[in-house]
Amino acid sequence: MSGVWVFKNNGVMQLVENASDAHCDNGRRSASCKKKALVYLPNGQVVSSYTCLEKILRGLGWERYYGGDNDLFQFHKQSSIDLISLPKDYAKFNSVYMYDIVVKNPNAFHVRAI
Repeated sequence: MSGVWVFKNNGVMQLVENASDAHCDNGRRSASCKKKALVYLPNGQVVSSYTCLEKILRGLGWERYYGGDNDLFQFHKQSSIDLISLPKDYAKFNSVYMYDIVVKNPNAFHVRAI
């Protein structure tokens, strides 16, 4: 079981499975409920699709990896043991995957709240 414990105004706490909407009650928006975007730092471009991301990653020396899970969109770099694994469905691309890309390309990407 995973999720986030949310404390309501009446003192009751509740485990919320989808934490992205948990902090946005009563129309209030906090920094934790803002949508995240992956930004390519050299030109400030927001990554809006896998086509865009693949083009940038190829320029950074990453190659598509086809030997893994068919449900994943994967990239590897010959100069390292790193592997970037992303869900095939771009709608499931979230901040966890974005931070994985940032860790493996620290000077090229940044995650920002939009």
